[in-house]
Amino acid sequence: MTALRAFLAVLLIAAASVVVRPAVAAGDADPAASAFMQKLGNDAIDDLTDPAVPMPERQVRFRRLLDEHFDMPAIAKFVLGRYWRTADETQRAEFQKLFQDFLVGSYSARFSEYRGEAFKVSGSNAETGGTVLVHSKIDMPTSEDIRVDWRLRGRGGDYAIVDIIVEGVSMAVTQRSEFAAVIQSRGGVDGLLEALRTKNAQSANNSAE
Repeated sequence: MTALRAFLAVLLIAAASVVVRPAVAAGDADPAASAFMQKLGNDAIDDLTDPAVPMPERQVRFRRLLDEHFDMPAIAKFVLGRYWRTADETQRAEFQKLFQDFLVGSYSARFSEYRGEAFKVSGSNAETGGTVLVHSKIDMPTSEDIRVDWRLRGRGGDYAIVDIIVEGVSMAVTQRSEFAAVIQSRGGVDGLLEALRTKNAQSANNSAE
C-alpha cells in the first residue's frame, strides 16, 4: 500500500503548511477552488499540527477533515475499480469504512511531525466533466520542490477533493492498481478487506501503547 503512504505524505505537507499564499491571478480559472485549498491548509494547521493534541483527538479531527473536504465515497469507489461492480453492498460498505479507518489510524500521528514546509497555490484549470485542477508547489527545505495538483469537484456549494496528482502521478490511479494486486493475490475482495482489518488492528494497538 505504498501509494497511500505517498498520498498521506503529500496531504501532511500540503494541508499542514504554515505558509499558504494567495493564488496568482494569471492562470486561475477558478479562484474559489484555489481559495478552498488555502482554507483547507489554514484549518489543518489549526486542528492537526499541534503536538500537544492527544492522539485520539487528532484522529477525530483528521477523520472530520476527510469527511468534510474529501469525497471519500467517490474515492473509495474509484480505487476499488472494477471490483466495485462485483462486490455486494455489504462488501462495499465495509470497504469504505475500512479504507477511511486505514487512513485515520495509520497517518494521524504524522501531523505532529510537521516542520513548516511552504505550500504555494499557483492557480487552477477547469477540466471536462466538471472537475477543477488546482495547481500547487511544496517548497522543500532540503530537497527539490514537489509539484502537486488537486482535483476538486463541486459539492453542496463548496468543493471536495477527489484526487491528488504528485509530479504527474495520480494517487487514486496508483492506489487502484495496488488494491487490485492485493485482491488478485488474496483471492478476491474479501482478501483485501481482511488485509485492511489486520492493518487497522495493528494501528489501533500501536495507538494504545
